[in-house]
Amino acid sequence: MRDIPVGNGSLLVNFDSKYQIRDIYFPHVGQENHTEGFPFRFGVWAGGKFSWVFSDDWTRELKYLPETLVTDVRLTNSALGIEIVSNDTVASHENIFVRKVRVTNTADHTRDIRVFLHHDFRIYENKVGDTAFYDPETRSLIHYKKHRYFLINTEPGFDSFATGRKAFREHEGTWRDAEDGHLSMGAITEGSVDSTIGVHTSLAPAASFEFYYWIAAGTSYDEAVQLNGHVLERNPQQYFDYTGNYWRAWVRKNDTDFRGLPDKVVEMYERSLLIIRTQIDRGGAMLAANDSDVAERATDHYSYLWTRDGAFIANALDLAGYAYITRRFFELCSRIVDPDGYFLQKYNADGTVASGWHAAWDPHTASRLIPIQEDETALVLWALWEHYDRYRDIEFTHQRYRQMVIPCAEFLAAFRDPALKLPKPSWNLWEDRRGIHTFTCSTVVGGLKAAANFARLFAENELAARYATAADEITDAMSEHLFSEELGRFVRSIEVSSDGAVTPDITVDASLFGTFYFGCFSPDDKKVIGTMDSIRERLAAGGGLARFENDGYMRTSDGHPGNTWYICSLWLADFYIARARSRKELEPALKILEWVADTALPSGVLAEQLDPETGEPVSVSPLTWSHSTFVATTANYLLKDRKLSDRRK
Repeated sequence: MRDIPVGNGSLLVNFDSKYQIRDIYFPHVGQENHTEGFPFRFGVWAGGKFSWVFSDDWTRELKYLPETLVTDVRLTNSALGIEIVSNDTVASHENIFVRKVRVTNTADHTRDIRVFLHHDFRIYENKVGDTAFYDPETRSLIHYKKHRYFLINTEPGFDSFATGRKAFREHEGTWRDAEDGHLSMGAITEGSVDSTIGVHTSLAPAASFEFYYWIAAGTSYDEAVQLNGHVLERNPQQYFDYTGNYWRAWVRKNDTDFRGLPDKVVEMYERSLLIIRTQIDRGGAMLAANDSDVAERATDHYSYLWTRDGAFIANALDLAGYAYITRRFFELCSRIVDPDGYFLQKYNADGTVASGWHAAWDPHTASRLIPIQEDETALVLWALWEHYDRYRDIEFTHQRYRQMVIPCAEFLAAFRDPALKLPKPSWNLWEDRRGIHTFTCSTVVGGLKAAANFARLFAENELAARYATAADEITDAMSEHLFSEELGRFVRSIEVSSDGAVTPDITVDASLFGTFYFGCFSPDDKKVIGTMDSIRERLAAGGGLARFENDGYMRTSDGHPGNTWYICSLWLADFYIARARSRKELEPALKILEWVADTALPSGVLAEQLDPETGEPVSVSPLTWSHSTFVATTANYLLKDRKLSDRRK
């Protein structure tokens, strides 16, 4: 789990719950992780005793300064007689991670105190062939390999240092060297290396000492040295002042009228926007999550662009007024879309195709498969129209129209079962089964309606009519084939055998919210109401909702249908919002927003899931989709509240 990320779109630094740096991504968010999740340790030697801050001897409070991407961390060790207040940030426009440390001696006598900062770089995501050395020109430590340089320095300058081998034979690393309060001063090591620096002081009782520490990330020695020079010339505190002010201005830029929302919901909304920003690469990729711990159980990670997640995130940012960010996402999508008009499962931050498990060949039928979840294609079109409808940036949209909208719309209209009129089988949004899914059909309707709107906008009326007809045919077919009169609700999906027999999957699934969210059916339609009633009743888990009945993914309790998911819980709030005809009818949605704020980590970070029994976060954190859904649902709430208020005037 990652409790406090800080970043600027090129350099992302993640901390775990014990205040250890665990991930350093550069030069893309999500690519490459130069720590592989191994911790950078932070320790204190005081009067002959030593402790790392990850130990149970410390109490830790990990938060942010309000409305910023500057951390506010308090560390206390009563046995050692030390209190530390730390602030961390990544400069808003330069690839420099900066930390401010204030150490206070809470013992009743004067002591020598030494603070040690350890670095376990695994540059280019492996430990082979790195070099760490003391650079006399800059009086810093530098780790490098090929085109990646990480320069480490402090102000005042550090007093001791060590480079050495780690994770090799009997060598654990230079962090062990620090535990006696002394470092070896080894000036250079190559191979599997780490380093540690020490900052020394002497403090009287209740006295404090303050210093700054930074890591400058560059693609060459000269670049890293230049960044180091900037910090020294400008004074490290200026980076905190400038960056803190920048993020306050950024998060307040739209002067949102929160219409009396509780403070905790407003704070969660603003925190979500800031955390979302840390997970977006400057090239436009909106990463699902950058928490490398998941690799330990999956041999892969979430540091990818799923265009499904990206479309939802972009829509949330558009609702919040950050169109300049979403344009980069749509530009990237236009570059990476397949010539046949669809998106593959996921992509790396630089737009290259990422790892995947969607097969292109069916060995049982010896036939080709299109390795997609079709909702990823449809959702991009839906989100792009929502973007245009809000901002009316005709020139930008026209560039996307030929390049992406028409190829994708042609694919969506053609990729259908000729008898059923529904989309052909593909993977579902949860990526755990193939079939003809109600959620997928809903998004395809939304995508085709968006394409029809674009075609009308550009006076291509024949195309508009064809896309609109296809959307209507799918909607009618959903009522015929995916709605169960017996159950009074939509089924999750159907499978069609080679002889044409249709088998429904009647599992209650939170993704069925899509039947109203993408404009297929009215939220007042009895088919939708019956479906959402079943979701609310059958998926209740830990104050929120599970994904679907008997969800086994990372399941923590057999007494619930599955773990609690933030996005699914907020989808129910969106249903309440869509149906509300009075402010009183908005109250159930507000309760869900408040529940999210109450169950977030103290820093405001939202995980993917919660244990429904304990409320503890499960899986990755932060999950960008969790935060973007909170932003979108809050924005939808405010829009509806304003509409209801205007109606009463």
